[in-house]
Amino acid sequence: MSNFTDFTMSRRSLLAGLAGLGLAATGLAGCGGGNEDKPAGSTPAKAESSYDPVTLKVAYMPNLGSAGSLFAAIDQGYFDEVGITVEPQQFQKGPAEITALQSGDIDIAQIGHGAHSLCIQGEAKIFAFDQLSKADAVVANKAKGIEKAADLKGKTVGVAAGTSSEIILQYVLEDAGLTKDDVTLTEMDVSGMTTALISGQIDAAATWSPATVTLEQELGDDYLVLGTNVDYSDKVAFPGSYICAVDYAEKNSEILARFGAAIIKAHIYRAEHTEDLAKMLAKELELPEDTLVASVGEGDWEGAVEADKDVETVKGYYEAQQKVFLDGGAIDAEVPVEDYVLVDVMTDAQKVYADIK
Repeated sequence: MSNFTDFTMSRRSLLAGLAGLGLAATGLAGCGGGNEDKPAGSTPAKAESSYDPVTLKVAYMPNLGSAGSLFAAIDQGYFDEVGITVEPQQFQKGPAEITALQSGDIDIAQIGHGAHSLCIQGEAKIFAFDQLSKADAVVANKAKGIEKAADLKGKTVGVAAGTSSEIILQYVLEDAGLTKDDVTLTEMDVSGMTTALISGQIDAAATWSPATVTLEQELGDDYLVLGTNVDYSDKVAFPGSYICAVDYAEKNSEILARFGAAIIKAHIYRAEHTEDLAKMLAKELELPEDTLVASVGEGDWEGAVEADKDVETVKGYYEAQQKVFLDGGAIDAEVPVEDYVLVDVMTDAQKVYADIK
């Protein structure tokens, strides 16, 4: 990645020359102005950047786990510091985001656990770790005669294929001695599942936060959680990540490193100001504020900050994740993590972060 190294060295040489002339380099350096954290939803002073400007279309899903770090970096001006303008694009699930990446409709996407199987199969590249999810759950309506997971036999379950919640459903069924053949699976997006479970059209759903918050509010005493990510944390990891198309990765490693650096900075803000971020997202995404605030526990925010310091830890998450897909039959054979995770870009992002923090 010599192009990135040459870029960084030339930038530092320029700054050193300015310092020698006694000129203020504050506005030129990526972080020189010291863009301190501002209250979420405020408008920080726009940071000037010495990086070549670029505009990126970035996909996200409307929940704190997917949109949190992206909108924190936008709101706090972290992308400005590295010369990036983001045009957010809302999607409902990861596989659709990957299709949009491949068609060139978007440049970058944040995906949950389930869509990572497509990355392992070579359909996209992972270039930044985001967080370990605690958001997915299999939930049921007790009024449908469900008191435990075994009671799902013969019931209708809403599911979005290829998502992390589908993986949780597999584990819940397995622990209950059931398979997917023992239930009737109905393909739905998350909003459809929510409406259908509340209205009684389905009996259970493999879903995620903040839909789970809405379901608990609406079903009341009939709301039943049959399993979550946390129940299986001793076996597997469920990372969320930022990804791009394979050909985009080959041509834009320096841009990806800059994006990753802004996300590293956003992770710190997200961990320290989770509730403020949830309130800001509620306004941005036009979602109920109490629903977003109730979902602040859906990710391991502090763990993401620590993981950003150690690429080997992040690699371990993806190795554990791959085991989930192997055990569930989503992939046929083990693939070296380095084949689909851009470890070099993650390392370079840490270097850019050191320059802008």
